[in-house]
Amino acid sequence: MSTTILNKPITNLQGTWKLANGHEMPYLGLGVWKAEDGEEVINAVKWALEAGYRHIDTAKAYDNEEGVGKGIKESGISREELFLTSKLWNSDQGYESTLKAFDNTLKRLDTDYLDLYLIHWPVEGKYKDTWRAMEKRYKDGKIKAIGVSNFLEHQLKDLMQDAEINPMVDQLEFHPWLVQKDLQDFCATHNIQYQAWSPLMQGKAFKNETLKKLGEKYDKSPAHIILRWDLQNGVVTIPKSTSQDHIISNAKVFDFELSDEDMQTINKLDKHERIGPDPDNFDF
Repeated sequence: MSTTILNKPITNLQGTWKLANGHEMPYLGLGVWKAEDGEEVINAVKWALEAGYRHIDTAKAYDNEEGVGKGIKESGISREELFLTSKLWNSDQGYESTLKAFDNTLKRLDTDYLDLYLIHWPVEGKYKDTWRAMEKRYKDGKIKAIGVSNFLEHQLKDLMQDAEINPMVDQLEFHPWLVQKDLQDFCATHNIQYQAWSPLMQGKAFKNETLKKLGEKYDKSPAHIILRWDLQNGVVTIPKSTSQDHIISNAKVFDFELSDEDMQTINKLDKHERIGPDPDNFDF
């Protein structure tokens, strides 16, 4: 099955969308938040790559970059075939400390470059210096694309005022209870790829009656309904799992398409409700 939503093709697990600079980002990947470093995350990465995933998302704060690197090495898949993301933690923000933190992330992942490096949270007073360091590593050829995570519109505007290179990705909490359509539109206008974290609402999706009914209609799980809704919204998504069955199952979203009516039904579940921290009010 091949469809085009929002001028973005949705074809299969290894399909990609082009970022602002032309670098191709697979629109479905594996998130490894809370995956324990060592055997748990190594296996999750190997199972995902074996199932056909080519996009892995980690972060310094997840404390499992070494395991992700080992899983990639043990998979036998060449690094060039993969899209690897990590994120800079808040305590490492600032120009020199960002350069050092990035280099340490490369060492832990045992790779020469990242496909995407993100500022994890908008630490006030620091993210502009941090961004300059990321621009430097991008120009050095060590990062194929640079972006941010958890930046709202006013924070994006503030960063972009002084940036030489605009963020290419904004990774945000995104699910049927938190759509932030205005922020999606802003990102689309500025060619910033919207990406979802916590797309399954940390399991709460499975209890929602609307999503369960849609699952019955399409003979799919509520998880499949949400992940397909993400893609049809033009949103890159990285469901987290350490279960081989769930990793394989999460990729089964390319053999059906949600109708426009059902897309709107899910959109109407929006209640501006966060599961994670508020980017305007966090203290870590």
